Amino acid sequence: MGKDFYKILDIKKSANDDEIKKAYRKLALKYHPDKNKTPQAEERFKEIAEAYEILSDKKKRDIYDQYGEEGLKGGVPGAGPGEQGGNGGGGYTYQFHGDPRATFAQFFGSSDPFGIFFSSSDPSRMFGDSQNIFMTQGGNEDDMYQQMGGGGGGGGGAFRSQSFNAQPNRKRQMQDPPIEHDLYVSLEEVDKGCVKKMKISRMSMTTGQPRKEEKVLNITVKPGWKAGTKITFQKEGDQSPGKVPADIIFIIRDKSHPFFKREGSDIKYNANISLKQALCGAVIQVPTLKGDRITVNSQGEIIKPNTVKRIAGKGLPFPKEPTRRGDLLVAFNIKFPDTLPPATKELLSDVLPN
Repeated sequence: MGKDFYKILDIKKSANDDEIKKAYRKLALKYHPDKNKTPQAEERFKEIAEAYEILSDKKKRDIYDQYGEEGLKGGVPGAGPGEQGGNGGGGYTYQFHGDPRATFAQFFGSSDPFGIFFSSSDPSRMFGDSQNIFMTQGGNEDDMYQQMGGGGGGGGGAFRSQSFNAQPNRKRQMQDPPIEHDLYVSLEEVDKGCVKKMKISRMSMTTGQPRKEEKVLNITVKPGWKAGTKITFQKEGDQSPGKVPADIIFIIRDKSHPFFKREGSDIKYNANISLKQALCGAVIQVPTLKGDRITVNSQGEIIKPNTVKRIAGKGLPFPKEPTRRGDLLVAFNIKFPDTLPPATKELLSDVLPN
């Protein structure tokens, strides 16, 4: 049984050319192997390309509608047009060229349209609130298509499946190296997320002459983002004559905290206790990022210098799962006395084991 190309594109047999193009556009972007890393994406991407080539070409579609996939391959006598264009010569055969990326490039006008949406060093970062700001996630296939200029009259409208002529490479403008700035945030800001406003000064060539201008950039810090996370504002830096303006990159850094130190999504608190409390037990109050306190009771146990107590769910949000949280780790700084009276030494010597 041959392939159902209408089912592959998820369209009706009565679909018009625009509906076929829209279906291919949506599915090709969804299953492109550079974006979709699932095991079946490569084969699905190929099927979608083959289905589009056949259904977007009137001659192939007519043969397919009448005789199915076998008719396209010349397996049905009289299925294809003869040498004089009649219906019975059996002189027409079609076989998919096997390169879905070529089909993609013809439709969108580029073999790598995702390059305008992804950082070369981190393909997981998609555009956020603006096409010039690269955050962590967002956007959809239709947004991407519109950004690439894939409107009704472009790309797909001029597609012909029989030819795959390489387009000459356009000369790219050079771009200055990105400008990096450290962005310090408190653990409380990382805990809840925040928006930072950063005022920048840059040289612009908009009037043909270099001039200094100021601008305020809004930087959205998502809950749980780790130190080292980069937020890129494209083309917001200084512009040199004949060059593309440089990108500006803000790098998340942790502000020092009076109580806590971050360890991934966990936070660590050092509790100061005496030697007596370590040996005999104690009840201490441990602060949290929310401002409340948690009681930790060590009665009946001995606190050693390497003892760590873990309080689940009181750390920072996980960057990719903000509904989950790390833990609050309580370590202990045991304060030893500098000197001991002779009588105390003698008493401890009698009481403590060797």
